[in-house]
Amino acid sequence: MSLIPSFFGGRRGSVFDPFSLDVWDPFRDFPFPQLSRENSALVNTRVDWKETPEGHVFKADVPGLKKEEVKVEIEDDRVLQISGERNVEKEEKNDAWHRVERSSGKFMRRFRLPENAKIDEVKASMENGVLTVTIPKVEIKKPDTKAIEISG
Repeated sequence: MSLIPSFFGGRRGSVFDPFSLDVWDPFRDFPFPQLSRENSALVNTRVDWKETPEGHVFKADVPGLKKEEVKVEIEDDRVLQISGERNVEKEEKNDAWHRVERSSGKFMRRFRLPENAKIDEVKASMENGVLTVTIPKVEIKKPDTKAIEISG
């Protein structure tokens, strides 16, 4: 009989080995809802949005994707949509996977653009797994004010 409770790695009748390569997961047997691999790509697509004096710049991490696999669209109601799909790597019959952490599946991120965005002059480029979308700003003209003299 083991002196170590069975909840350490689930090894009944054996001695706990702190140097074992098997990492103890205290949440292993809890029924937490799991994200499917398809949803994990959506969760992991990171986007930065900064506003400069010249425009709005969006940078999205899309590692391993080609520019043909990513879509950049502007919808009628001034919404920037970045979408695409990471395909699952094909499994060969003789392959033995030890860990799958890279996400795959469809992803989509949407951002409502402010009124000062020139949506007809959007530019996008991709380099080293980073998509950059640049949207120039419209120069908003301040209304001319005319002082009116008050009589009386």
